[in-house]
Amino acid sequence: MRNAFLFLLPSLLIAAIALAESHSGSSGLLLVANKGDNSLGIIDPIGGRQVAEVPEGGVTGHEIIASRDGKMAYVPIYGNSGVGQPGTDGNNLVVIDIAARKVVGNIDFGKGVRPHLPVLGPKNGLLYVSTELDKSITIIDPATLKIVGSVPTGQEQSHMFAITRDGRRAYTANVGPGTVSVLDLDARKVLAIIPVAPQVQRISLSVDDGLVFTSDVTKPQLAVIDTHTNKVKTWIPLPGLGYGSATTADGKWLVIALPLVHQVAAVDLGTMKVAHSIDVGMRTQEVLLAPDGQTAYVSCDQSGKVAAISLSDWKVKSVIDAGKGADGLAWAASTH
Repeated sequence: MRNAFLFLLPSLLIAAIALAESHSGSSGLLLVANKGDNSLGIIDPIGGRQVAEVPEGGVTGHEIIASRDGKMAYVPIYGNSGVGQPGTDGNNLVVIDIAARKVVGNIDFGKGVRPHLPVLGPKNGLLYVSTELDKSITIIDPATLKIVGSVPTGQEQSHMFAITRDGRRAYTANVGPGTVSVLDLDARKVLAIIPVAPQVQRISLSVDDGLVFTSDVTKPQLAVIDTHTNKVKTWIPLPGLGYGSATTADGKWLVIALPLVHQVAAVDLGTMKVAHSIDVGMRTQEVLLAPDGQTAYVSCDQSGKVAAISLSDWKVKSVIDAGKGADGLAWAASTH
């Protein structure tokens, strides 16, 4: 028996190392904006369960971002409506201590601006927040929680945006106008407004920042914009209307939610065609790629779930119970 145990030791050690490596690649927490609960959900991605919900104290956060050290979450309080729809106009952003699970800070915009998406500048560490009713992106210093500037978008309903990896440019999806604004974040001005479709939703960038992707939500197609020419380069037909999307770290795939057909599609960026369609069985909303490059997390708002999709075989590997109206997703790095 003792010899048999010693024989098994190398295999057990290898398995333990592999398990530790797989867990370290996913080290951190998954955050979800539970719109219907007016709360921030905290999900253990390894255990596959929501471990806490933190009340935001307002109605309601749609999107979130975590600080670089994974300690704080920034949640703009948008209001009780959808983009371009009648309803309340949110005027603040709350700061949540993730470990303490409570609101520890607040930023007041001074008026109703419907603050929506928060993004951390990749170089300067400033916090950029889309402020729709002001037709701008507001700039906040996270260290002082003070507003330090703004960048005009030149368009209504600048709902979502993406920032280039050098932190110099931003591209906004202007929903009702159906345009994309190109912004110079250093000069704080509009460089171009690109006509795209009667109405667009969501936006993302390729890994090399050469392409912008936004969905035409009047037809099942994805616009591909060349950032060198600021013009639509091509259109990619989709199995259904597109929504949130994200590019894999290797630059090969664009993973995009298709809410009305309850699917997620994987676009091969080499061929600019849909190569995989994954049936999720729920209305899909936003896509977040895990830092380990192995999993795409997709929020499903109507069902209050988050689906975890394997990027190796394009299959749903688990479904996590979140909260009502699960929408925006963010990754909070481990502080250990």
